[in-house]
Amino acid sequence: MAAGPGPGRAVVVWFRRDLRTADHPALRAAVDDAAASGRRVAPLFVADGTLLAGAGANRRAFLAGSLSALDAGMEGSLTLRWGPAARAVAEFADEVGADTVYATGDCTPYGRRRDDAVVQALAGTGRTLARVGSPYAVSPGRVRTAAGAPYRVFTPFRRAWLDHGWPPPEGRPVGVPWRSAPSELAPTDIGSGPDAPDLPPPGEEAASDAADRFLAGPVASYAEDRDRPDREGTSRLSPYLRFGCIHPRQLLARLGEGADAATFRSELAWREFYADVLWHHPESAWSSLTPVGRYLRWDSGPQSEERFDAWAAGRTGYPLVDAGMRQLLAEGWMHNRVRMLVASFLVKDLHIDWRRGAALFMERLVDGDLASNNHGWQWVAGTGTDAAPFHRVFNPKVQAGRFDPDGSYVARYVPEVGGPDYPGPIVDHATERLEALARWQEARQSAGVP
Repeated sequence: MAAGPGPGRAVVVWFRRDLRTADHPALRAAVDDAAASGRRVAPLFVADGTLLAGAGANRRAFLAGSLSALDAGMEGSLTLRWGPAARAVAEFADEVGADTVYATGDCTPYGRRRDDAVVQALAGTGRTLARVGSPYAVSPGRVRTAAGAPYRVFTPFRRAWLDHGWPPPEGRPVGVPWRSAPSELAPTDIGSGPDAPDLPPPGEEAASDAADRFLAGPVASYAEDRDRPDREGTSRLSPYLRFGCIHPRQLLARLGEGADAATFRSELAWREFYADVLWHHPESAWSSLTPVGRYLRWDSGPQSEERFDAWAAGRTGYPLVDAGMRQLLAEGWMHNRVRMLVASFLVKDLHIDWRRGAALFMERLVDGDLASNNHGWQWVAGTGTDAAPFHRVFNPKVQAGRFDPDGSYVARYVPEVGGPDYPGPIVDHATERLEALARWQEARQSAGVP
């Protein structure tokens, strides 16, 4: 980070989940303001203790690396300060003589509350927070039914989202008159030692490289290969989207036509759908959205804890489940098809509350995103919006036969399968499936659902 203050008054651009300089509407607005007023642009990142407390070592390390890359791309001008944001942003704006702080809008429940507090803190000194754009192609809350209501089902949301459209991506501003100020910490103070040894490279350039790789090859067979964990058929872009090292507009603009491009476009729409659900129902982050979900009976006690620990360590005796959990340990990431399987196994074979699994995922995932992660868990658990029928219980052996037919994915992460060191199944899937369905009927009766 740059060490000394630059001369002159400034406008502030406050980076959050948008750690890039290309296609960045808030940065563009700050640059235009600075050009019109003869000021400099002072970039800021605030290390918010509340947010960092909910991030595991993998996300912290990736965030730190992305901040270092962002700083290098802005000539070493990025200032890092400790939170809380209301104090840190107001103090920084006063320090650099800024009347306006530009930032990308935040759509999470905590982010919205934090930004409201920043607005009040800035207003006390006659300053303003200008929220420009969002981390999504279409900002949450904008896509609504003809009656003006939010969507509760994905497919009609996707159609309306496509009809709404989005602007094309913009380039990177050049010749920006950056202004630096002393930092209170270095990126390594945020995170340096990930739990997973094989995290992806962080930053905007790495995101661009990953997009190039995907769009030059795997996207051509995405509709089929995305469900095959034994193949390199996914984009691997989720960590970069999570931290805004790349914007979804930049990907959408490069997608062609055809079934494979349409399938990837739909995956981006799922991300936007879940953000929209969270926008309208902030309580759904950690509470079941459906009435039936609130009455589901979950196991607890010593045996349940032993089973949870076995699941978390990849020692359930079901090879595909274990391979997924070990991939998470090794890479801070898991193939999406396997995410659904391991979630189903925890909820419907082990009868453990989906929130425990969601919390562990948020701790370990480098791409841990509250809306996508927690609503994905609710989709599997049958407790959220657009939920899969609860009676759809993933069979680990059937899933392995369909999506890892020669066992190469399992062999990569669970090499001891078939040997004396590999445990037997901790539960019988057929028995626990019937138990899960019985509990679902019990919950329906308690909720008064026919």
